[in-house]
Amino acid sequence: MISLELASLTPLCDALHRAGYTVIGPTVRDDAIVLAELDSAERLPYGWGVRLAPGGYRLRRREDGAAFAHAAGPQSWKPFLHRSRVKLWEADRTEDGFEVQERTPDPARLALLGVRPCDLRAIAIQDRVLTGGRHVDPSYAGRRQGAFIVAVNCTEPGETCFCVSMGTGPQAGPGYDLALTELIGEDGPRYVVEVGTDAGAAVMDDLEARPAAPEDVDRAGAEVAAAAGRMGREMPAVGLHDLMAGSLDAAQWDDVAERCLSCGNCTMVCPTCFCTRVTDTTDLTGDHTERWQLWDSCFDPDFSHLHGGDVRASAKSRYRQWLTHKLGTWHDQFGSSGCVGCGRCIVWCPVGIDLTAEVAALRAESAEGGRPRGPNGPAGWALRP
Repeated sequence: MISLELASLTPLCDALHRAGYTVIGPTVRDDAIVLAELDSAERLPYGWGVRLAPGGYRLRRREDGAAFAHAAGPQSWKPFLHRSRVKLWEADRTEDGFEVQERTPDPARLALLGVRPCDLRAIAIQDRVLTGGRHVDPSYAGRRQGAFIVAVNCTEPGETCFCVSMGTGPQAGPGYDLALTELIGEDGPRYVVEVGTDAGAAVMDDLEARPAAPEDVDRAGAEVAAAAGRMGREMPAVGLHDLMAGSLDAAQWDDVAERCLSCGNCTMVCPTCFCTRVTDTTDLTGDHTERWQLWDSCFDPDFSHLHGGDVRASAKSRYRQWLTHKLGTWHDQFGSSGCVGCGRCIVWCPVGIDLTAEVAALRAESAEGGRPRGPNGPAGWALRP
């Protein structure tokens, strides 16, 4: 693979704009590093880092001008591909009945600049969920098809990151058009670039980029490898699928239920949660109606509502549903884990619940024998209190 170099990100942003892309990337706003449309590379968060903790997030000034020396922020790339609100159709009353207009998918052409390896894996998981089966989400498929991905290899993991133990980083896996590794020098940051697709090669040809120096390629590889040893968290090395299936009656669920607020923050910031609901609205005259697809959360009591009541009426059952699906039954549905180790759910939980600590507690309880399982076995977990 040929490695190229960029002295700055301005030419890359300009080339993406010339190619007709709307560039989305990290920038500083409201005391956080968020994802937003970038009209130029100058809006990137140069010289900013973060401090992360369970239930805690703070910006911090760095002594260098790094643009990507920060861990995952409050947003993933999910809102730009899997929209939180999508109008499915609308209808108007006519003299002959109703006239229905279906909505066509949004033909967005997005360039995602600064995609972390964990988020790159998350996009691949969403691809599998939303486009890999018989029922394709047309809104997601339309936005995803036109997306250009510029990944950034991680050299600065955060205190709540655990991508190494999930096999999702810090080196970017497949799926990118271009992958950058940021190197900091006396003159500021520069970038080693790996090309992943023909589209990525076309952009770099437009820049007339020259090959990267061998010593820079070696340094880039060494800094990414060093980042793997500085993860702030680690998912316990256990068979998560079997642990989740065998811990459905664990006492630990009662413990976490006393802390969980069922606010749904973890599902909103998670880059792989995909659940939606459909709602119909009408105007006061009854002459116009619309159907919308909206994000939903398994922490919402109404999410599992059936005739006669809610299937998962307690915080205990809702948290157990989320964790056992994310780490366990996701494998049965989609062939992989639903967790990529980004740590967002830890940071943005108001009470600082740490899923790696919960898994460790479940493993310890299982090793000690735990509580006896109910008569229904793994298939009966959804109907438990």
